[in-house]
Amino acid sequence: MPEFLADWLNQNEIFTATTTLHYWDGLVTTVQLVFLSLVLGLVVAVPLAVLRTSRNRWVSSPVWVYTYLFRGTPLLIQLYVIYYGVAQIPGIQETFWWEIFKEPFYPALLAFTLNTAAYTTEIIRGAIVATPAGEIEAAKAYGMSWFLRMRRIILPSAARRAVQAYSNEVIFMLHASAIASVVTIVDLTGAARDIYSRFYAPFDAFIAVALIYMALTFALVFVFRKLEQRLLRHLKPANG
Repeated sequence: MPEFLADWLNQNEIFTATTTLHYWDGLVTTVQLVFLSLVLGLVVAVPLAVLRTSRNRWVSSPVWVYTYLFRGTPLLIQLYVIYYGVAQIPGIQETFWWEIFKEPFYPALLAFTLNTAAYTTEIIRGAIVATPAGEIEAAKAYGMSWFLRMRRIILPSAARRAVQAYSNEVIFMLHASAIASVVTIVDLTGAARDIYSRFYAPFDAFIAVALIYMALTFALVFVFRKLEQRLLRHLKPANG
């Protein structure tokens, strides 16, 4: 940090150069956790959504059970079960998996990924089911196979319809990531809690972190609005 900026920050008692860097570290952790969980959750959700639309109950039912379980229970409980439950698996502490899951970041990442994947699966499934029958019939008339129809027609069409609902899921995950601090992860909320316990200034610490969350939320809203305009630009009336 430049010396002049550090001197300016150190003019107050709470938001000094040290605490500002602590907030920055928490911001980086929050962004990493949310970004990775959303990417992994989306990768998992797309094939699960396709399976969820299958008419074969042996294929769709396991996906339904998974989505019902993770959408029907609180994310905090899921985080606790994974964080504390992994250590209870017999013999895991003697395997390489323990080197990964003994750090709180990875159980939190797993819990967030499974949770967002469940919600995203249902969002994409709804968009797939809403595909106009005419588009599917036209693809069949061209001789497209099921896989080709899914890749070229159904999934791209579903993506345009799902983007608005998915933006809400992204924002929800950003806000829900605040619970990561309960398993000792120093994210934005964890950084605010540290600063509060050090200076006994709850309003300053938590209002500051609330403003950061708001800034991130508005940035996401802007990005998804631009994305939605781009994906749905074909629906705009022609000029003149």
